[in-house]
Amino acid sequence: MDTPITPQNDEEVVAAVEAAIADKRPLEIVGLGSKRGLGRPSNATSTLDLSGLSGITLYEPEELVLSAGTGTPLAEIEAAVAAKGQMLAFEPPDLGGLLGAPPGRATIGGVIACNLAGPRRIKAGAARDHFLGINAVSGRGEAFKSGGRVMKNVTGYDLMKLLAGSYGTLAVMTDVTVKILLKPEKTYSVLVYGLDVAGASLALRRALASPHEVSGAAHLPASQTKKSAVPYVAEAGEAVTAIRIEGPGPSVQHRTAALRAELAGFGRSEELHSQNSGAFWQELCNLACFQDELDRLIWRLSMPPSEAPDVIARLRHERPEADYLMDWGGGLIWLSLPAVADDAHARVVRGALAEAGGHATLIRAPNALRAAVEVFQPQPAPLAGLTQRLKESFDPLKILNPGRMYREV
Repeated sequence: MDTPITPQNDEEVVAAVEAAIADKRPLEIVGLGSKRGLGRPSNATSTLDLSGLSGITLYEPEELVLSAGTGTPLAEIEAAVAAKGQMLAFEPPDLGGLLGAPPGRATIGGVIACNLAGPRRIKAGAARDHFLGINAVSGRGEAFKSGGRVMKNVTGYDLMKLLAGSYGTLAVMTDVTVKILLKPEKTYSVLVYGLDVAGASLALRRALASPHEVSGAAHLPASQTKKSAVPYVAEAGEAVTAIRIEGPGPSVQHRTAALRAELAGFGRSEELHSQNSGAFWQELCNLACFQDELDRLIWRLSMPPSEAPDVIARLRHERPEADYLMDWGGGLIWLSLPAVADDAHARVVRGALAEAGGHATLIRAPNALRAAVEVFQPQPAPLAGLTQRLKESFDPLKILNPGRMYREV
């Protein structure tokens, strides 16, 4: 691959894309490279390195808005807003450790391009829901802006929503504006011990349907709890079902007590407060429990929460060696499997989801496997056609991250 192109501003990005178009030379779009292992391996011959587009360009704490270059490290943004008692409410994960890359190298542009959100998504929404505005360059070499500094209704294309989750295949984002929210005063977690998958699913759904404003709802089997650095989890010796409550101190204390009373019939429970609670959800957000066996494959399954127990049962029947954890009240399953199948277990995984109406994404696998199988859920023909037309509209010569999401046709 050629020497990386390292633009320092929007004009240099435009020039780089125009040169790539003239030479018919595909570009791999990267920030600090922490998510290079996501999606299919790039077919590009040159790298457009956006790490030079770094720094917070606007931060107005009173207006709850922040803008930054897309190469800005996520840690820099989180430190800046934390100093003002604020946060990125969609709880973006740092998947570097999961993907075998150094941790702490996630960028704001990469998080939005992959539409990544953590356990708080069930309450706060996805990354795209906090995405206010962009500066970007299309695969035609045309600079454009979309959105602004406030949420508003739109007609026609909402370009920001299209680019969030497009993995850099439609445009090169150079600057992004996001919504910031106040950090909760207190964070408690209720832990219920010893539930099987069916019991945990019922407890999580009951908690989410309660008036207690739950902001995290997960279940870890005993094989995962022992890997935690949080004593009440690691020393449990059994499965742990966790529910998070956040907000003003007195309110959190009242809602936590009420939730424990409501879930008393499910078994023994405990509470995590402040530091331990925060540490647990950070571990879960970054999937720390799956970082110790980098040779195993990782799948991400999305489905209606009520279907999770049956999906897990079907998977464990076909692949007894499968390990897992549930997040989003059962709407998200992270699945770990040994790398012994030519199709990365795609037939079994997607077959187990067929009745549930969900979809599965291969998150971690060797390059050869990611090139051989459909990493993202195969699209029905009408949707695949729409995807192709969008790509042609933004990037007709297939210059930007070609083949990253789907095989080029």
